[in-house]
Amino acid sequence: MSKKKIVVLTGAGISAESGLRTFRDSDGLWEGYNIEDVATPRAWRKNPQLVLDFYNYRRKNVLEAVSNAAHYGLAELEKHFDVHIITQNIDDLHERAGSTKVLHLHGEILKMRSERNESLIYDITGDIKMGDRADDGSQLRPHIVWFEEPVPMMEAAIPVVHSADIFVVVGTSLVVYPAAGLVNYAASHIRKYIIDKRIPYVSSIDNLVTIEKPATEGVKELTSLLVK
Repeated sequence: MSKKKIVVLTGAGISAESGLRTFRDSDGLWEGYNIEDVATPRAWRKNPQLVLDFYNYRRKNVLEAVSNAAHYGLAELEKHFDVHIITQNIDDLHERAGSTKVLHLHGEILKMRSERNESLIYDITGDIKMGDRADDGSQLRPHIVWFEEPVPMMEAAIPVVHSADIFVVVGTSLVVYPAAGLVNYAASHIRKYIIDKRIPYVSSIDNLVTIEKPATEGVKELTSLLVK
């Protein structure tokens, strides 16, 4: 008998409990920077060194962080379900916890790519420096989807959500589009769960169970509901 398919959309709230700050704090800053200065194509054109410094610093933060109970709890669900993670996060904490099917909507901090050809992607754990070149001769940049850039992995994510038997949202405010729109691709008749410290406005979603808790506590409750 085939396992039921759980699709989980995760956001910054799950990584926050591993000490990684959310990208949109109350002051509108991201690690002390204006988003426009470090996370847009315009920023890259204006001051690529500042952008590299910012992401090199964030890469160190990710490498120092450890997966938390929510990451491990979702990985454990693979014992009972066919679990697919779609994450807005650029860290690798899901993979380190043991999740085997992870799709990164917004790129990966531990990868870099050609600034001209987004299919030329390389692994990285150190720093990217000005003058570091891809195989096509262009400057290497973080493999991150910046604000004002398209989100190419949405095309892969939509059919995954379409095919879900259960859909779960963990630690995301459902305000960052197009990722937030994925919930609309889940079949209306399937059970849906939202786990967040502050449940966003979701009155239009059918068959919804809300778990208003931090990700670590919420995934534990989700597991008790799903695994009998």
